[in-house]
Amino acid sequence: MFRKILIANRGEIAVRIIRACREMGISPIAVYSDADRTALHVRMADEAVYVGGAPSIESYLKIDRVIDAALKSRADAIHPGYGFLSENPEFARRVTSAGLTFIGPSPEAMEQMGSKTSARRVAIAAGVPVVPGSIVPLTSLDDARETAERFGYPVMLKASAGGGGKGMRLVEQAVELASSFENASSEAAAAFGNSDVYIEKAIRRPRHIEIQIFSDSHGNFVHLGERECSIQRRHQKVIEECPSPINDPGLRARMGQAAIKAAQAVDYTGAGTVEFLVDDTNREFYFLEMNTRLQSSIL
Repeated sequence: MFRKILIANRGEIAVRIIRACREMGISPIAVYSDADRTALHVRMADEAVYVGGAPSIESYLKIDRVIDAALKSRADAIHPGYGFLSENPEFARRVTSAGLTFIGPSPEAMEQMGSKTSARRVAIAAGVPVVPGSIVPLTSLDDARETAERFGYPVMLKASAGGGGKGMRLVEQAVELASSFENASSEAAAAFGNSDVYIEKAIRRPRHIEIQIFSDSHGNFVHLGERECSIQRRHQKVIEECPSPINDPGLRARMGQAAIKAAQAVDYTGAGTVEFLVDDTNREFYFLEMNTRLQSSIL
């Protein structure tokens, strides 16, 4: 059992983790920037450590300052929450190297699931169905043309390194590919510092379903059912609904087991979310990606 946990985050998620710590008899330690000196999470915590200026790049994203705050306050572990450093494998490595426990998955699991193409390869090797498409980034426009012809139009161009709809383009026919490839690559580079894109076969009117999984360091895995996230604007979720209107016990069980298989393939520990697309016409489901962190709607 941990005595003290430093929460490397702010706002709502920090408050929720503080409450969970209280219920477990663990002392919560907050960090704060100039903008958050009187914030609720600072006032609720047993201790609070200043980590820098108001811009997050000067405070919550400063790995050295966050780890130094944990060491100075004699914390046993760091909980990253979501956002900020939560999916940064270098942060997880540095936390462990400092003799602290990182509450989350291993850096290796983050790296394997952090790239969309790498995650697709993991899913395929684990026997989890994926949307037909490429499993490595496209090397050129000619490569994109050849790949699109092989899988057949319409196709989706997607950024390998990110999400949230950035670097994503629907390509209905071959004449659109060149401009879509250029735009998707440029947007991916601007958003994620990585211009790599890949191709998937486009699924018409897909349902977006997420499965929440948890696992411990002893090899135990469990899923907590699904969230329907199909109502979106610009590929960003607007509403999450649980249970999904289209799920039945059989489909829920199959998707849950597929989510666990994907997580087991990277020796995952902690909370994570495996996302699927479901074809509304035949109810077949396909692995989309894995978020290697706590989700905002679950704690």
